Amino acid sequence: MKFIELKLKGAFLIEPQIFGDSRGYFMESYKKELFDKNIGAVEFIQDNESRSSYGVVRGLHFQRGRWSQAKLVRVTQGQVYDVIVDLRRSSPTFGEYIGVELSDENKRQLFVPRGFAHGFAVLSETAQFCYKVDNVYAPQEEVTLLYNDPRVGVQWPVKPEDILLSEKDRKGLPFAEIEPFE
Repeated sequence: MKFIELKLKGAFLIEPQIFGDSRGYFMESYKKELFDKNIGAVEFIQDNESRSSYGVVRGLHFQRGRWSQAKLVRVTQGQVYDVIVDLRRSSPTFGEYIGVELSDENKRQLFVPRGFAHGFAVLSETAQFCYKVDNVYAPQEEVTLLYNDPRVGVQWPVKPEDILLSEKDRKGLPFAEIEPFE
């Protein structure tokens, strides 16, 4: 596996080594020893999965305080544009975002440390999105940063008229109302 630190410190793009032949392929999607060596110790406690159709935007979500979560995300079917926003007040990249393409073809993963909002837009007909988390889901501590907040300025690669949102995501908070991580 290749671990590439991104401009938002602590976030990594992970490219697996793929072994393929006429039967298909094999890859390691997670290896604790390599993860600990390159990123640091994270104890993942749960795996989650969602399936969405083209144009769905999920996010930008995070959990507050002691309920914050680190995530290791990937796509096992389809293609998404995955976005993280740095919400760490002391970070030199506070309020900045990055977006990366994750797909079943490129098999990349994104490590999202605590202190970030996370979301994605589905670019294929459907997408199956899988992720590990290091803390339990605490709905009372979940916050949604508005997906199209002008201060953050995410450039979603889906036409605005094609974006499909949940009611929760439609009512996300503007960046100015988000309490940053310390």
